[in-house]
Amino acid sequence: MKKSSITIRDVAKEAGLSIATVSRYINKKGYISEKAEKKIKEVMDQLDYKPNEIARSLSNKKTNTIALIIPDITNPFFPELVVAIEKIAKGKGYSLILINTQEESLHSNGFWRGLESRFIDGLILAAFEFNESVLKGMENIKLPFIKVDRAAGDDADNSIGIDNHQGAKLAVQHLIEMGCKKIAHISGPNSYPSSLDRMKGYVSTMKDYLPKEEVIIYDGDFSLESGKKLTEELMRDHENVDGIFLANDLMAIGALKALKQMKIKVPDEIAIIGFDGIKLTQMVEPEISTIEQPIYDLGVIATTQLINMIEKKNDSIGNIKLDVRLVKRESTLGYKPKN
Repeated sequence: MKKSSITIRDVAKEAGLSIATVSRYINKKGYISEKAEKKIKEVMDQLDYKPNEIARSLSNKKTNTIALIIPDITNPFFPELVVAIEKIAKGKGYSLILINTQEESLHSNGFWRGLESRFIDGLILAAFEFNESVLKGMENIKLPFIKVDRAAGDDADNSIGIDNHQGAKLAVQHLIEMGCKKIAHISGPNSYPSSLDRMKGYVSTMKDYLPKEEVIIYDGDFSLESGKKLTEELMRDHENVDGIFLANDLMAIGALKALKQMKIKVPDEIAIIGFDGIKLTQMVEPEISTIEQPIYDLGVIATTQLINMIEKKNDSIGNIKLDVRLVKRESTLGYKPKN
């Protein structure tokens, strides 16, 4: 029998005892006779069987494992978030399981049953809409959870987000300060509270500072492709647009690609600004202005608070909202207003 394939079932069979008896011996719980204890030890030595830590911890209903559920690992925002979560979790003696899944999967009972079988202690969920089916699935597995990023809502408990409305206001005000007047917005999905808040921030700032100008909104989906495609449509429909506020940096990078292909100079002829603060905005030419989220701090706070909930140090954290910061770069600073 190969060492790697030996299980507790094999030990029980070889010792002529029940799996439950062997389990009690391994987990040091419950009574077993001296004879049975001696036999199990002999067989484990003979088979070179070593119970793993997960098997031990299952008896205590705790594995020191948390899961981070995200929708798109290709979006650079999420790897930056993972770095912070993994570092804090490791420092506190926890391991991290990363689950990359689509929104629709969370609506399935099978997803939550499968998650339950992974024996995790708590969840961090990013960028998902919390409708009735998702909330029901989470309720059934009865695990502590924290919602971050697009999953966070202003009126939700266990929620860590940022001031999206204020961030949008900073972005549009900056475009106006640079001399832009025809400012459009490419939004994220309207099912996310963060997308709606950024859109509302754009609309209210336009009405406050440029009340006579048209409010122009195109509905995107936070993807690179969405930013490129909708920028092409926007510039065909509204040739006089001189500023674009995109609801995330990935779409802003897509917009930059589209504008270059259309021979529209950034920032000379049009200024663009994104949202998130991912490092990739510094790797393109021109570098893209952005509203920077404290991504690392978001991960640190979420992980710390979740582990506190797992370890019964607190039951709920209410709603936490972190500040954002305007980062000015060439994609807006080089804009030359039209006379």
